[in-house]
Amino acid sequence: MLLKKVIGTAGAIFYFGLTMAQTPVLDSIRDEVKKHPSRDSVRVGIIMDYVIAAVNENTFQMLPYLNELIDISKGINYKRGLQFGYMTAQIYYSDRGDFTSSMVYADSAFLFLNGDTSKKAIQNVAYLHNNLGGDYYKIGDYDQAINHFTQAAQMLEEAGSPAVASVYGGMAEVYEALKQPEKAFEYDKKAIAVAEKSGNKSSIAKRYVNYIGRFVNQRNYVRAEELLNKIQPLVLELQEAIPLVFYYQNRGYVYQNKKQFNEAIAAFRQAYEYSRKNDDKYQQLSLLYPLADCLMDAGKMSEAQINLDTMLVQSYMYQMRFARLNAYSSFAKWYTLSGDYKTANEYLVKKMGLADSINSDEVKEKVALMETRFKVQGKDKEIKFLQNEKSIQQLKIIQKNTLNYILAGGALALVLILLLFFRSYRQKQKLQQQRINELETEKKLMATEAVLKGEEQERTRLAKDLHDGLGGMLSGIKYSLNTMKGNLIMTPDNAQAFERSLDMLDSSIKEMRRVAHNMMPEALVKFGLDTALKDYCNDINQTGALQVTYQSIDLAGSFVEQTTGITIYRIVQELINNILKHAATKTAIVQVSRSGNELSVTVEDTGKGFDLDILKQGRGMGWSNIQNRVE
Repeated sequence: MLLKKVIGTAGAIFYFGLTMAQTPVLDSIRDEVKKHPSRDSVRVGIIMDYVIAAVNENTFQMLPYLNELIDISKGINYKRGLQFGYMTAQIYYSDRGDFTSSMVYADSAFLFLNGDTSKKAIQNVAYLHNNLGGDYYKIGDYDQAINHFTQAAQMLEEAGSPAVASVYGGMAEVYEALKQPEKAFEYDKKAIAVAEKSGNKSSIAKRYVNYIGRFVNQRNYVRAEELLNKIQPLVLELQEAIPLVFYYQNRGYVYQNKKQFNEAIAAFRQAYEYSRKNDDKYQQLSLLYPLADCLMDAGKMSEAQINLDTMLVQSYMYQMRFARLNAYSSFAKWYTLSGDYKTANEYLVKKMGLADSINSDEVKEKVALMETRFKVQGKDKEIKFLQNEKSIQQLKIIQKNTLNYILAGGALALVLILLLFFRSYRQKQKLQQQRINELETEKKLMATEAVLKGEEQERTRLAKDLHDGLGGMLSGIKYSLNTMKGNLIMTPDNAQAFERSLDMLDSSIKEMRRVAHNMMPEALVKFGLDTALKDYCNDINQTGALQVTYQSIDLAGSFVEQTTGITIYRIVQELINNILKHAATKTAIVQVSRSGNELSVTVEDTGKGFDLDILKQGRGMGWSNIQNRVE
C-alpha cells in the first residue's frame, strides 16, 4: 500500500512502497489498463499500480483513474480496492487544500478498514490518523491534530515501524504552533533518534532539516549553523529535492542574520531552484519573501522589485493569499526604503484589509468544516446501521424458512418477539437522534466561539507587532533623520523638502498607531465595552468630522464577556465608518442598553440614508462584515 503525505516546515514525506515513477512507466501501465477492459478486481489492481506510480508525478491525469477504481470497487464490493481508493483520495484532496473532501474520504477509509485485523490494515489506520493530524494542523485545530498524531504514534510504536519518525515531526510542528518550543524540540529529537536507528538516510536528512528549522524559528542561528554543517554532506550526497530546499532555506536565514546578504541571496536562490524542480508552488512563493528582503538589505532594489512583482502575480495566479500578504508587506518596505512613504502606507493598508478578509474567510471555512465532519459522522452511522440491518434481515429469512418446516407456532412467536424488539429499537433510535441534534448544536456553538477568539487573538498579536515593531523602526528612522539634519548643509528648498519628509514620517507614525489601536483598543481589554465605546466616540468627536452622542443604559459596571464585547465594538466601529463615508451628516447617536442577558445596540444618524435594495446588490465588505459578526 502506498501512502504519501507532506508534514511540517521541512516537508517531511510519508512515502511507503515505491520510488518516483517516470513518464514511460506511466505510459506502460496505461497500456495495460486498456488491455483489460473488464470491470473486475484485475482491472482495479492494474489501476492501483498506475495510481501508485502517478501520485507524485501527474496527479491531474491520475484523478479519473482513481474515481474509476472507487466506482468499480463499489460495484463488485471489493473491500481492498475501496480501502486503497479512499485513502489515496484523502491524500489527493488534502494536498490541494480541500480539507472538507479530504476528511469525507478519510472517514470512508476508516469505515472500510474497521474490523480488518491484518497487519497492513492496522498500519494504514495509523497512516490515516497521521494524515488527519496534518490536515487539522493546517486549519489550526491543534487539539484534534495532537489527538490524531498521538493515535498514529501509538500504533506505529507498537508495530515497531520507523514511519513513526514522521509522526513525531508532525507533533513537533503542532507544539511549535502552540508556542511550546520545549515540547517541539523533544519530539524533533525523538524523530531523529528513530530515523538514525532505522539507518534510512533520506529520513535522517528530513528529520534534521526540520530540527534545524526549529532553531531558526527560535533565532538560535549559532546552533542552526552547527547542525547545517553537520548534515551538509548527507544532504548533498542524497540530492533529494525536499531536503535540499530546506537546507538552503535555513542556510539563507543564517547568512541573513550574520548580515552576509550576498551569501544569503545565493542560498535562497538555490532553495528556490530546487523548489521549482519539485514544482512546489507553495514553497516557491514562501522563498521569494526572504529572497526579496535580502535583496533590499543588500541595496539591490531593482532585483528585489522583480522578485516582488513575481510574488504578487503568482499569489493571484495560484490563489495563495499568504503570499499576497507577504508581497504587500515587502512592497511597503521597498517603497519606504525608496522614500515613497505614501505608496508604502497604501500597501500597509492593503495588507490590513487582506488580513481581515483572510480571518473572516477562515472563520467561515472552519465552521463549514465542522458541520461537514458532523454530517459525515452521521452518514457513517447510517451506513453501519444499514449494513447491520441487511445482515439481520438475511438471518431472519433463514430462521423463518427453517422454523416453518419445524413448527408454525414457533415462527409466529418469533415474529411477535421481533415486533416488540423493533418497537423498542425505534424508541431508542428516536432518543439517540435527539441526543445527536443536541450535540450538533453544542459543537457549532463551540466552534464559532473558538474561531472568534482566535481571530481577536490574532488581531491583538498584529497590533502589538505593528506598535512595537514597525513603530519602533519608524521612530528610529525619524531620530536618524533629525540627527542628520543638524549635520547637513542644504539649500532652502532642500531644507523645506526635508522638513516635509519629517512631517510625512510623523503622519505615518500616527497613522500606524491609529491602525494598531483600532485593531485591538487597549481600553476594551482593560476597562470593558462601555469605557471602550465611550473613548471611541470621544476620539471621533475630537476629529471634528462627526459629533457622536454616546448613551449607555445599565451597561456601566456590568460584565460583558470579552469575545462578545469585541464583536459589538467592531460592529459599532464599522457603522460609524459608514456614516463618515456615506451619510453626509455631522451628528450621530450610539446607544447600548442591557436588559438581563440581552444587549441592544442602536446607531442612528441624521444623514441622507440609503436604499436597502442597492445595499444588497453592493460588493463592499463593510456591510457583510457587520452581518457576519451579528450572526
